[in-house]
Amino acid sequence: MKLFDVYPVNAIEIQKGQGSYVFDANGTKYLDLYGGHAVISIGHTNPHYVNRLTEQLQNLGFYSNSIEIPIQKQLASLLGEVSGKTNYQLFLCNSGAEANENALKLASFYNNRKKIVAFKNAFHGRTSLAVAATDNPKIVAPVNETDNVVFLPFNDETALEKAFADFGNEISSVIIESIQGVGGIQLATDFFLQKIRTLTTQYNAVFIADEVQCGYGRSGKFYAQDYSGVEADIYTMAKGMGNGFPIGGISISEKFIPWHGELGTTFGGNHLACAAALSVLEVIKKDNLMANALEVGNYLMNELKGFDKITEVRGKGLMIGIDLPMELKAVKDNLLFENKIFTGYAAPNVIRLLPALNVSKVEADIFLEALKGQLNKY
Repeated sequence: MKLFDVYPVNAIEIQKGQGSYVFDANGTKYLDLYGGHAVISIGHTNPHYVNRLTEQLQNLGFYSNSIEIPIQKQLASLLGEVSGKTNYQLFLCNSGAEANENALKLASFYNNRKKIVAFKNAFHGRTSLAVAATDNPKIVAPVNETDNVVFLPFNDETALEKAFADFGNEISSVIIESIQGVGGIQLATDFFLQKIRTLTTQYNAVFIADEVQCGYGRSGKFYAQDYSGVEADIYTMAKGMGNGFPIGGISISEKFIPWHGELGTTFGGNHLACAAALSVLEVIKKDNLMANALEVGNYLMNELKGFDKITEVRGKGLMIGIDLPMELKAVKDNLLFENKIFTGYAAPNVIRLLPALNVSKVEADIFLEALKGQLNKY
């Protein structure tokens, strides 16, 4: 049997990671400023993370949600404290797609409606509802196609108001990434997020903040949505939640009253996943990583804005998009193969930076110097 060939891969085999660095099979050291799609939040093989998982594995790796699992309650309590959403409820699952799937389903249960409002260039996952709300027809299979999802222009308050005026009583939920990741690090304005809050409240629709990539402290606040000054009804999360261990979740406002069987999962909230997630929150809290994300992120963006060959720099905290002219789109690969620095991309010409939240200014300077050298070649 061979692997199903769906991933374009770089010819690099990573065998070891430590902090913001990874090492390939030849021992070559790379600076990791992408963290495997914003997953590595507290650094590769963080000692506290390793100890938490090892200790849990030595006691119990898994049992289903048919029994008491105290570590889930510990996670919910600490997540409420660190996120500032102490009055919310937590449902645990395994991935960002699952988180969004369950959020959309929960919204539909709540108001008994079907229509979903999503936005141009959105990416919410690859499961049935999540991919239907993703603005990429190429990955929407015929079985996923539905007339229940309406895509509106991002940050267009007039279009949003018109949609609610036309069919507001049919809208179950509005789902939005406060900062679009795959869409190229596009930021929702505070006014737009406030408008979503006003209209969803007026029409008894559900406001879902997709914080799978932009959440968990990456923006400098726990959820990027927090910058708007209004609260969503449901926050979805996953990528940075387990520092590489698969876990996802939804933080659910108290207006939702659960009933047995409403949502469910076999592996969601298992003992190992909760141990991983607890370690992440403990390190974020102890080491004040949200402040570090904001400080280092602001430093990077301020420096990058002085590079004359960069078209635009966008982002918040350590979620940064660097727009390059099309003729410079090779810079991302050059950084990897010549400077040994992992970054990401969106479209062909946007470099995405999504490093661990404890990345340092020293490592930021390594990147800035390498990027300057690459740009100077053109």
